[in-house]
Amino acid sequence: MASEMAGTRRPGGRTERTRLAVLQATLDLLAEQGFTNLTVDAVADRSGVHKTTIYRRWESTDGLVAAALRLGTEQPWTAPDTGTLAGDLAETLLELVQYFTEPGLRELPTASVLAAFHSPRAAEALHAFYEDRHGRSAVMVTRAIARGEAPAGTDAAEVVRVASGPIFYRLFISREPVTAADAHVAAAAAAAAARAGVFVRDSAGGAESEASPSHGGDPVA
Repeated sequence: MASEMAGTRRPGGRTERTRLAVLQATLDLLAEQGFTNLTVDAVADRSGVHKTTIYRRWESTDGLVAAALRLGTEQPWTAPDTGTLAGDLAETLLELVQYFTEPGLRELPTASVLAAFHSPRAAEALHAFYEDRHGRSAVMVTRAIARGEAPAGTDAAEVVRVASGPIFYRLFISREPVTAADAHVAAAAAAAAARAGVFVRDSAGGAESEASPSHGGDPVA
């Protein structure tokens, strides 16, 4: 995710070069110092772009960080294709684990998540990044349905959310180590739930529930 957040475009003139220089400087400083210590003056010094230009276009550090985080949606990314849903999810989660745990990579994605707690605009940008990633990941579920691994109507974004949930819980809630083994377990669990129809949505947009047993007596706990 660190490199994803630092997506680039081919040179498109001075304006584009200025934009990328400023936003890349923002990402670098965000990773180094965190959102609360980020200043427009520091971004100007790092990028070589005058601060009046930065204020005119992005207004504040909130605007800078929001625009910088949206760079991730410009970065090419293709969902893995291993031949199974569990394999595809595992590869996706292994990449996630790498970005959030490897020194030199983990600083930016961690700072990006923390920035979202301080700035509504950063939160919106981070949400847009993950919405984009969910959209690109949907093909994993589409292929799984075609292979008979999951029923039609499976909510692809929800499969990815549930698979990723244990990773983010360990990273940001319980503060436990996260390993490749954890990624494989989370992927297998999400794939099994998808196969069982847990993520199939009804016409109202909610998850379909299991039918109640037709026999009498107390329900089994």
